[in-house]
Amino acid sequence: MEEKIKKINIIYLLGYIFIPIIVCAACFGLGIAFFPKGTMAVILFMVPTALSFIWWTFGGSILYKQKYKKFEKVLDESGFKRNHTFYGRGKTVFIDTENGKIGLVFFWNPTKTYIVPASKVEKAWVDDGKGGVGFMEGSSRVSFLFVVDDIKIRVDTFTSNQRFRMDSDYILTGISKADLMVKMIEEAKKKSK
Repeated sequence: MEEKIKKINIIYLLGYIFIPIIVCAACFGLGIAFFPKGTMAVILFMVPTALSFIWWTFGGSILYKQKYKKFEKVLDESGFKRNHTFYGRGKTVFIDTENGKIGLVFFWNPTKTYIVPASKVEKAWVDDGKGGVGFMEGSSRVSFLFVVDDIKIRVDTFTSNQRFRMDSDYILTGISKADLMVKMIEEAKKKSK
């Protein structure tokens, strides 16, 4: 029996968020209880806070990048032909169109990697994120989506905190990338056993 895809590892997610908070709280408590003033109090307040900030800013990204780089080597050694790789924000998708396989790595579950037969993809499509009417019509997110074992996976090809017109180069490029990925998934699905 194959393992079901999990996009989020709850233990990792909670640890990612709360372990730095717990360490900071413990250090603050020690500082207040035993070192009400002086250099040690400053160290106990500042160092854990700075380390937590660094972890939340860079730590998860570094861990995720190491995981997908390691997975790339594993795929290459196992005969997986990486015909196309898409590095989305928080998700990396590897497609082997020759052997009909898809490899997946998720930011919130860096302890696991997945290789699934493309035949398990129930549906793949592009979402241009179009919304609004008239002069307000536009999008701030373009993505491709696919469903594997009833799990919907959305990979963004463009995101922004502002809305762009549908004829914007940003939106058109995002749609083009998403279209390409959907075509690659469909091609891999045809070759899958």
